Amino acid sequence: MSTSALITMVTVQVLVTLITGYFFYKVLVTPPNAEPDSFSENDDDSR
Repeated sequence: MSTSALITMVTVQVLVTLITGYFFYKVLVTPPNAEPDSFSENDDDSR
């Protein structure tokens, strides 16, 4: 494998890992929406 191919492969792997890690972190840190549960609002309270 040539040096330029090795540099390209390592660069792409690092970039993909960083981007994946960023979005994984963003999913874990983002608070849930304050939207009400539409299923529970559709229940009849006249039981």
